[in-house]
Amino acid sequence: MSEQRIGVVYNIPPEPPKEANTRWFPAGAITIGLEYRDLDPQSLEELYKDNPAHLKEMLEKAPEGGFTDEGVSIHVRGTDDGHEYLRFDVFEGEPHYHYVYNSPEIMNNVVVFDTLAHGDMMPFAFHCLRHRLAEMLPRALGGHLVDQLDETLINKVVDEVQVLAVKAQADMRSARV
Repeated sequence: MSEQRIGVVYNIPPEPPKEANTRWFPAGAITIGLEYRDLDPQSLEELYKDNPAHLKEMLEKAPEGGFTDEGVSIHVRGTDDGHEYLRFDVFEGEPHYHYVYNSPEIMNNVVVFDTLAHGDMMPFAFHCLRHRLAEMLPRALGGHLVDQLDETLINKVVDEVQVLAVKAQADMRSARV
């Protein structure tokens, strides 16, 4: 991995999807997951409590008060290996995306999305799913999936996921009013 990384690199895995809250959509070589997430410092401390090195790194890199946010997460897994290579966290406070390296060392590259420059992250996430997977997957060491991507199938699945994600985001925002 000689390319320059942007964002923050963690040597800890991201919080895994909560299976009970995640709906999975097979799309050939990849499977796309849609989840509504509500992060809080206590759940992250609980997740990493059995690995002191992971807990220490998470606490060192956490903002004051810990990680607290909520919103839609879109997961991209390899269908055969189950590894999550990409994640788009379309969160209210700090939207961001992850490159989750499929390597013996755990690396989780988090890139904050600049809403001032780019607006809402949701259209960006779906643009990436439709047009940028072939470029993004290799960065997370998922290049072996690129030749297997079925653009027609992926776009059909993304259409379905997008409708549900936009609705989930709108429901969350209207609940706050």
